[in-house]
Amino acid sequence: MEGIRINKYLSGMGICSRREADRLLAEGRVRVNGKPAVPGQRIMDEDTIRIDGRQVTADLKGEPVLLAFHKPRGIVCSTTSNDRATNIIEYINYPSRIYPVGRLDKDSEGVILLTNRGELVNLINKGRYGHEKEYIVTCRKKLTDSFLLNMQDGVEITIPVIDAGEKDRSNAGGREYVNVVTRPCRVRRLDDYSFDIILTQGLNRQIRRMCDALGNYVERLKRIRVMNIELGDLPEGKYREVTGEELKTLEKLIGIEPQA
Repeated sequence: MEGIRINKYLSGMGICSRREADRLLAEGRVRVNGKPAVPGQRIMDEDTIRIDGRQVTADLKGEPVLLAFHKPRGIVCSTTSNDRATNIIEYINYPSRIYPVGRLDKDSEGVILLTNRGELVNLINKGRYGHEKEYIVTCRKKLTDSFLLNMQDGVEITIPVIDAGEKDRSNAGGREYVNVVTRPCRVRRLDDYSFDIILTQGLNRQIRRMCDALGNYVERLKRIRVMNIELGDLPEGKYREVTGEELKTLEKLIGIEPQA
């Protein structure tokens, strides 16, 4: 099917969490092309969405913008002010309207992309495409070989049903949480307490939940790459524009044809 589920779309745009989106839908506060939106409805690029009368368009206007931002810990990846912490849009204070591409939880740091290009948000966030994200993780306990092998092979974790895939949601049977097994991934030991991990999916607090399930605890989590966009030496709290060959490579990876 084409398009993207409305709760996932609003979450990917940084408007609110999927759970909050479902609540807004149930309360009749969301409209698509002037009509009340319904749970599970799919959003196309040409659609116009309003929340409490405020417009959010899938086909975002203005000069195309794509930023790589080094998010500090303590900043939330949301465009709302529901959390007492500073949100990412307030922190950056960019002169035109942009949205985070996916999320990086409040206690984590590292590279996150922001854009006003709706098609980039949708294509990068679609988990079935298996786009790589790379992290450096530091744990509280010493790492064992079995821990790293289990992380690599896949771990059964419990996640909110709203953050699960369509198959798991349909089989939830009214439960609020479901168990899922993470995809196999690449893991490399860095020292006794730290490892590098490359994921091809982005479940809610996935790495933290994986470590918890295996009896360890994440002390620090830093994302150093999203697909071909690397954090590099970008200072904490600063952003840079993604342009030129770096942007062309990203567009090629997500299937956007180069313009003639």
